[in-house]
Amino acid sequence: MRPIIAIVADVIEDPSVNTKPNTVDISPTMFKDTILAAGGLPIVVPYPSQLSLIPEMIQAYLPLFDGLILPGGPDVDPTLYGEEPSQEIGPANPPRDQFELALIRATYAANKPMFGLCRGSHILNVAFGGTLYQDLATQKKAAIRHLQRTSGEYPTHHVNIVPQSRLHPLLGDRAYVNSRHHQATRRIGNGLRLAAQASDGTIEAFESSENDLVLGLQWHPENLWQADPPQLRIYADFIDRVNAHRQANLTTSMGATVL
Repeated sequence: MRPIIAIVADVIEDPSVNTKPNTVDISPTMFKDTILAAGGLPIVVPYPSQLSLIPEMIQAYLPLFDGLILPGGPDVDPTLYGEEPSQEIGPANPPRDQFELALIRATYAANKPMFGLCRGSHILNVAFGGTLYQDLATQKKAAIRHLQRTSGEYPTHHVNIVPQSRLHPLLGDRAYVNSRHHQATRRIGNGLRLAAQASDGTIEAFESSENDLVLGLQWHPENLWQADPPQLRIYADFIDRVNAHRQANLTTSMGATVL
């Protein structure tokens, strides 16, 4: 049986809807297709507009999935990592920030693997006490272009993989990746370690140092694997870890029931 992978929904305006507010909760098709190709079964979990509903929704969602994907989206509120907003920061989404922070903590406590991509890696890092560059172009000297002008399914720069990382057996020493971000991880959070970085030193991937529950990537392998099959290994490895923890959690639960 395929493991259930929850994807946090984003909210966008839909000009085709003649109602106000004309917003829809969505998840890009590329995540669905990639999760299925890697052996998982995707579901989409929306966040509430009312912050008071977050605990109730997370309590209901948590038993429904085996692993969690935190996708891209708007900038993370800098006050969550102890900074005031700079002139270059983009729009944030406070309800989504608060929902994802609470969901990350609950998922980690439940011993279920998490995979953050782009903004998803940023909120993961913040949840573990890390910080971000609010804007790479103005805050990091000699930064290469990370907000590519080329279409997102094409790679534009290389990343160097840390040899001791769990990412290294999947991709080797170096990978050619896409890059659609102006923010990035600055200081890695507690219990996390570097897994990959760009030539300018920008952190491109991190993972949990104490277990295998957390992976954060700055790039989007879901856009690349069709032309670069090794990129699908990242998702397949995530699904493998989800399966292992699902079985371990089931065994623990059955043992507790017997006792």
